[in-house]
Amino acid sequence: MTPMFDGANMFGKEFVDTSVKSFASLSQAAQAIVAETSDYTRRSYEAGAATLEQLAAARSLETAFEIQTDYARKAYEGFVAESAKLSSLYADMAKEAYKPFESMVAKPK
Repeated sequence: MTPMFDGANMFGKEFVDTSVKSFASLSQAAQAIVAETSDYTRRSYEAGAATLEQLAAARSLETAFEIQTDYARKAYEGFVAESAKLSSLYADMAKEAYKPFESMVAKPK
Protein backbone atom coordinates (compact mmCIF):
# COMPACT_ATOMS: atom_id res chain seq x y z
CA MET A 1 0.00 0.00 0.00
CA THR A 2 1.00 3.55 -0.39
CA PRO A 3 2.10 5.56 2.61
CA MET A 4 -1.02 7.73 2.34
CA PHE A 5 -3.33 4.73 2.69
CA ASP A 6 -1.21 3.27 5.48
CA GLY A 7 -1.59 6.49 7.44
CA ALA A 8 -5.33 6.60 6.88
CA ASN A 9 -5.64 2.94 7.84
CA MET A 10 -3.64 3.51 11.04
CA PHE A 11 -5.72 6.57 11.92
CA GLY A 12 -8.95 4.63 11.32
CA LYS A 13 -7.79 1.75 13.53
CA GLU A 14 -6.73 4.14 16.27
CA PHE A 15 -10.06 5.96 16.06
CA VAL A 16 -12.03 2.70 16.36
CA ASP A 17 -9.92 1.56 19.34
CA THR A 18 -10.39 4.93 21.02
CA SER A 19 -14.14 4.86 20.35
CA VAL A 20 -14.43 1.43 21.96
CA LYS A 21 -12.60 2.67 25.06
CA SER A 22 -14.83 5.72 25.22
CA PHE A 23 -17.96 3.60 24.85
CA ALA A 24 -16.80 1.32 27.68
CA SER A 25 -16.40 4.28 30.03
CA LEU A 26 -19.79 5.65 28.94
CA SER A 27 -21.38 2.31 29.67
CA GLN A 28 -19.91 2.14 33.18
CA ALA A 29 -20.96 5.70 33.96
CA ALA A 30 -24.46 5.09 32.64
CA GLN A 31 -24.78 2.05 34.91
CA ALA A 32 -23.73 4.16 37.90
CA ILE A 33 -26.28 6.84 36.98
CA VAL A 34 -29.06 4.28 36.60
CA ALA A 35 -28.18 2.68 39.95
CA GLU A 36 -28.16 6.06 41.69
CA THR A 37 -31.45 7.11 40.12
CA SER A 38 -33.09 3.81 41.04
CA ASP A 39 -31.88 4.13 44.62
CA TYR A 40 -33.18 7.70 44.87
CA THR A 41 -36.55 6.65 43.46
CA ARG A 42 -36.82 3.84 46.00
CA ARG A 43 -35.89 6.13 48.90
CA SER A 44 -38.33 8.79 47.70
CA TYR A 45 -41.18 6.29 47.41
CA GLU A 46 -40.48 4.88 50.88
CA ALA A 47 -40.41 8.37 52.40
CA GLY A 48 -43.68 9.25 50.69
CA ALA A 49 -45.35 6.05 51.91
CA ALA A 50 -44.14 6.64 55.47
CA THR A 51 -45.45 10.21 55.35
CA LEU A 52 -48.81 9.01 54.10
CA GLU A 53 -49.02 6.59 57.03
CA GLN A 54 -48.17 9.39 59.45
CA LEU A 55 -50.80 11.63 57.89
CA ALA A 56 -53.40 8.89 58.22
CA ALA A 57 -52.56 8.56 61.92
CA ALA A 58 -52.55 12.32 62.61
CA ARG A 59 -55.09 13.35 65.23
CA SER A 60 -55.24 17.03 64.43
CA LEU A 61 -54.99 19.32 61.48
CA GLU A 62 -51.98 21.04 63.05
CA THR A 63 -50.10 17.72 63.31
CA ALA A 64 -50.96 16.92 59.71
CA PHE A 65 -49.57 20.30 58.57
CA GLU A 66 -46.37 19.68 60.56
CA ILE A 67 -45.97 16.23 58.99
CA GLN A 68 -46.58 17.60 55.50
CA THR A 69 -44.20 20.53 56.04
CA ASP A 70 -41.47 18.23 57.33
CA TYR A 71 -41.96 15.91 54.36
CA ALA A 72 -41.81 18.79 51.87
CA ARG A 73 -38.61 20.15 53.45
CA LYS A 74 -36.91 16.73 53.44
CA ALA A 75 -38.08 15.99 49.89
CA TYR A 76 -36.69 19.31 48.66
CA GLU A 77 -33.35 18.83 50.43
CA GLY A 78 -33.11 15.29 49.10
CA PHE A 79 -33.89 16.44 45.57
CA VAL A 80 -31.25 19.17 45.68
CA ALA A 81 -28.64 16.74 47.04
CA GLU A 82 -29.55 14.12 44.43
CA SER A 83 -29.40 16.70 41.64
CA ALA A 84 -25.90 17.71 42.73
CA LYS A 85 -24.82 14.06 42.88
CA LEU A 86 -26.24 13.30 39.44
CA SER A 87 -24.69 16.39 37.87
CA SER A 88 -21.34 15.27 39.26
CA LEU A 89 -21.86 11.78 37.79
CA TYR A 90 -22.73 13.26 34.39
CA ALA A 91 -19.68 15.55 34.46
CA ASP A 92 -17.45 12.60 35.36
CA MET A 93 -19.02 10.59 32.55
CA ALA A 94 -18.22 13.30 30.03
CA LYS A 95 -14.63 13.59 31.25
CA GLU A 96 -14.07 9.83 31.13
CA ALA A 97 -15.65 9.52 27.68
CA TYR A 98 -13.37 12.26 26.32
CA LYS A 99 -10.20 10.97 27.96
CA PRO A 100 -9.36 8.37 25.24
CA PHE A 101 -9.66 11.05 22.54
CA GLU A 102 -7.30 13.48 24.27
CA SER A 103 -4.26 11.75 22.83
CA MET A 104 -5.69 11.92 19.31
CA VAL A 105 -6.54 15.62 19.61
CA ALA A 106 -3.15 16.53 21.08
CA LYS A 107 -1.14 14.75 18.36
CA PRO A 108 0.50 16.95 15.75
CA LYS A 109 -0.75 16.28 12.24
